[in-house]
Order: sequence, then structure tokens, then C-alpha cells
Amino acid sequence: MINSIGSPTHTSASHADRNYASDIDHQPVRFVHTISEAGRLLPSASQWNSIELDFHLAPQSNTTYDSLPSRYSKSFDYELVITDKKYFKRFVYVSILIVFVVLAIVLLVQFLPHKHKHHGKSKNITLALNQALMFFDAQKSGNYPSNSPVKFRGSSGLQDGNTSNPPADLKGGFYDSGKNIKFSFPTAYTITLLSWTVIEYHDKYDSIGELDHVKDIIRWGSDYLLKIFDPPNSTTAPIIIYSQVGSNHTNGYNDVTCWQRPEDMNYTRPVSACNETASDLAGEIMAALSAASIVFKDDTGYSIKLIQSAEKLFEVATKNDTGHHQGTYTTVEDCGGEARMYYDSSGYQDELIWGGTWLFFATGNTSYLGYATSNFSAAEGEETASEQGVFYWNNKLTANAVLLTRLRYFHDLGYPYEVGLGSSSNKIDLLICSYLSREIYSRTPGGLILLRPDHGEPLQFAATASFLGKLYSDYLELLRRSGVSCSSEFYSVEMLREFSISQVNYILGDNPMKMSYMVGFGNKYPTHVHHRAASIPWDDQHYSCQEGDRWLYSTDPNPNILYGAMVAGPDKFDNFLDDRDKPWFTEPTIASNAGLVAALIALHNPPYKSSDSNGTNLGIDLTGIFKNLQLVPPGT
Repeated sequence: MINSIGSPTHTSASHADRNYASDIDHQPVRFVHTISEAGRLLPSASQWNSIELDFHLAPQSNTTYDSLPSRYSKSFDYELVITDKKYFKRFVYVSILIVFVVLAIVLLVQFLPHKHKHHGKSKNITLALNQALMFFDAQKSGNYPSNSPVKFRGSSGLQDGNTSNPPADLKGGFYDSGKNIKFSFPTAYTITLLSWTVIEYHDKYDSIGELDHVKDIIRWGSDYLLKIFDPPNSTTAPIIIYSQVGSNHTNGYNDVTCWQRPEDMNYTRPVSACNETASDLAGEIMAALSAASIVFKDDTGYSIKLIQSAEKLFEVATKNDTGHHQGTYTTVEDCGGEARMYYDSSGYQDELIWGGTWLFFATGNTSYLGYATSNFSAAEGEETASEQGVFYWNNKLTANAVLLTRLRYFHDLGYPYEVGLGSSSNKIDLLICSYLSREIYSRTPGGLILLRPDHGEPLQFAATASFLGKLYSDYLELLRRSGVSCSSEFYSVEMLREFSISQVNYILGDNPMKMSYMVGFGNKYPTHVHHRAASIPWDDQHYSCQEGDRWLYSTDPNPNILYGAMVAGPDKFDNFLDDRDKPWFTEPTIASNAGLVAALIALHNPPYKSSDSNGTNLGIDLTGIFKNLQLVPPGT
């Protein structure tokens, strides 16, 4: 009996082996074992443990094998029989071709831009957007429009500005939050951001019937911003910028100590005023007026009026006169002392380059772009460590880098701006990687990104991060880029969009509390919102400050649903208390809601037809922001 070839006990050739060897001297080898680990074809007398070779690939032999097979070789059962060399070669060629086709498909899937996919339970973004815009209707001050969708509000603040010296008409604008104060700084930021969303995504707004609505909100704000800046009548006269209407420091009842509907206010509402040294306030207002001028480009007279006021502000805020001083508005008591507790500004360079950038897009005058790019590094140096990568009312640097990157990608002007524009695009790539890597920014257990973990009120930061992430992913797809690379990591467009979706879904209810943090959306949402008008019944009765306290401390739900208001949100452990007297959980603001609107419209599905010029249907207007770029030379 012949031992198995490769058996550990096989140490010498037996008599049977020698007979077998003699037999194969006269017969060609028809069967060989599989290739051994030593790299040799091993002979076999049985086709059950071998491969039959009839096409003469194995050499004929008239002698015995020079050496014994490896002791580690193994035999396997095969049902494949190859009898024709020609067909075997074809098989090899076809196999290689299939491998290359599979590799090509894998590469295409990896590097071509991916379409937006919604994972998990989808949200009604159209409804959410409609409600988020309604919140601004609830915040309107002045002569209240009769066609407003919010029915528990009326005219209010009709005496605003009468206490200033000299008196000024400061009716209008928006109440900032649950308090009845009007802050100019976050109002201007709100109008800038909402205008930006219309410039980029007006087709989406139009397709769902919200374009006129959002433009009405923007115009309500831009009309007010035109009022709060009083240009000088001569070159020597000082300018006045009104930074606030309402107070928390007056004796007796005021906008903070009195819990009262805006319609019932009868206490004194002081006015805070600034001069040209309020560089940050001036920069944000010029940005808002410039961006709004693009939104209202079809209303030529109004658009020109907005641009003229913005250019005048830029002139006085950036002049290089020896006696001119630049600074933040909250460092001057009469200007921003009242606002310091709520909107304390940490710098002014980011607002000035923000204003310069938007003025460039509004006018095409490259001197404004030159200012923005040449001062970008100074703004980076002014940015505090805790605010790096954060876009909100106090920090516009990240958003400004997105705008400059957009310019570089789709309307590159070359010299002398390439260094500044290139620096901006590098900054944004790093930002996007930081959103996704989780090495820089942590998350709550429920998945909410914590851009300022020690600050609280995290939803406002997550909303703007969602907006910037989705907007930038649209830019990348228009460029046919599949993602961004940072060091050894690659993040795809799809990953960026999934991040943006996850943050909005968290806000709308996909969180450990199973609660939508936007009031009125879904089955569970905050019902004790820190908001004066929403918490007091709309019953044609006048309620004094003393009477208002009963609703502030009531455990009953608000009698009026403040649709679309995004509250401050949970803590960093996903905990949330729905208490009216805990504003750090339950108070909404117009600045925060502007970020939510931006994220929602960016994530909304595009209309069937969009303005994309390269055939990609993303619902974004690729060239609209560049319409005014006639490359007006500096000094004209």
C-alpha cells in the first residue's frame, strides 16, 4: 500500500514506491497534487485528490523524482478538470479582466461624489423650516402686520427711541429672545445669515413657498438696521450707531425684571448709542446691509440705499486717521455696557473683514476684498482658543473663510488675492475634518457636537456647524470632489452630509430625551419656553408686571405655542429641564434660530429644477453671488 505523499511518517522509499516509480518511467504524469508550500507540483496516482492536466504544462519524466515531497504538503479534493490549454488561457484572461472591472467599480464608488441619502427616520424638513421662520414673526416689534401667521402678538414698542438724545425713530426690528430687549449686534448677524441662505438657496425657498416669507423677515430687519445708523451730516460731525433699545439696569421695572407681554410695556426703555469706535457693531451692520442688498437686487432703489449705508459705515470704521480708535462696542459703557451680560463681544477684526467681504460681493469693488484678505491674519490672531471653528454672533471668521473659499473655487481672481484665498480654503478643510474626526470636538452621549463644551446652549453652535458642513459639501460636489483629506484621514462628501443631518435630527428629536428642541415640531417639545409673549394668555386683557410673575413661575404649559423657536437646549450630558424659569435650557433667540433656518434650508431637498450651472441638481445658485463682480478697480 502506498503511503500518502507528504505523510510525516514517510522517511524512505518503500518497495511499492520503487515499483510506482518504475511505472511512471513509462507513463506520462496525468495527475498532480496541488502546489505544495515548497513550491513543487506533487505527483498523484488518483484523480480524486488531483488536477488532471492534459495540455502538457507539466513536464514529462522518464526518471523518478529527485527528492521526496515536502512533509507539509497537502492534498485537496477538486471537481475541476482542465483538459484544454486554450480554454485555460481564456479562463485566466477573463479572470484578470473581471478583477480589473471590480477594482474600477470600487474606485468609482469611492471617488465620485455621492448623492444625499437620508438614514434613519426622516424628518419633515419643509414643516420644520416653515415653523422656524414663524418664530421671527413672533419676535417682531413695531406696527405688527395684520397678515402675520402668529396670532398672539400685536403692535408694540411704538415709543422706542423717544428717550434718546436726540430722539430717534427706533420702531421696528426684533425682540431678541424671551426678553423684550432689542440688541443691534445679534440682529445684524441674524439678517446677514438669513440673507446668505437666500443668496445660496433661493430656489429651495421658492419651491416650498417660503421665499417671500424669508425675504419679508430680512426686510423687516434691514429696515431697522437703516434706522440705527445715523450718518453724519458733515465730515466733522460724529456718527451715531444705536446698539440697544431696552434695559436691565434701570430702577424699578425694566425689560428683565418685568414679566410682561411687549404689547403691555409702559415702563421707560432707554437707548444705548455708540460712535465710530464700535468697530465690531459697524462691521456686522455693514455685512447685513450688503448681504441684504444682494437679496433685494431686483428692487434697485432699496438695494442701492442699503449699499450706500454699508459703504459709509465701512469708511468711518476703517479709516486710518491718527485720532481714530477701533474697538469692541461692549468695552464702552454708554455704548455696550447694557449688552455686556448677554452679547459681550471679544473682538472686532472678524466683523470688519466680514463686512468687507460682503461689501465686495455687493459692489464688485476689489478694495473691499483687498481689505478682507490682507486683514484675515489679524482676525485669526484675535480669535480666542475657545471659539476656533465656531460660527455664531460673536465669531464670523470661520464663515468668512467659507465665503473666500467659495470665491477661490468658482470665481478665482488670482493675484494679489491667491495667498489669502488659499489660506481660507486650507482653514475650511481643517475645520471640516475637525467636525468629523472627534479628536478636537467631543460629542454628547446622544451625538450632539460640543463646539463650546464649557459654555452651554449648545444647539446654536451645532446648527451653524450643520449649515457650514452641508453648504461646503455642496461646493465640493459642484467641483466633482469626493471629499477632503487631512493628514492621513479622508472624509467623504457623504460623511460630511451625514454629520449635518445628524445634528439637525438631534435638534428635531433624535436625542436621548426623545424631544424636539424646536417648539411645535413633533409629538414632544418644550412647553414651558422662557418667553414673555408665549407664556401670557392673549385675551385682550392688560397685565401689569406684578401680575406677570404668576405666569413666569407657573407650572402650566404656555398658553401660546411659540412655533419654530429653538430653545437653548440640553447640557453636555443630554439632560434637559423644561422649566420656564431656567432660560439656560428653555430660552430661544433670533440669532440661534437663524442658524437653525440656515441648516434646514441647506439640508432641504432641491427642487426639480435648480440654478446649478454644471448640471448637478443641488438647489444652490452657483453664480448668483458673483453677479455684481464687475471687478471695479480700487479707488473708484
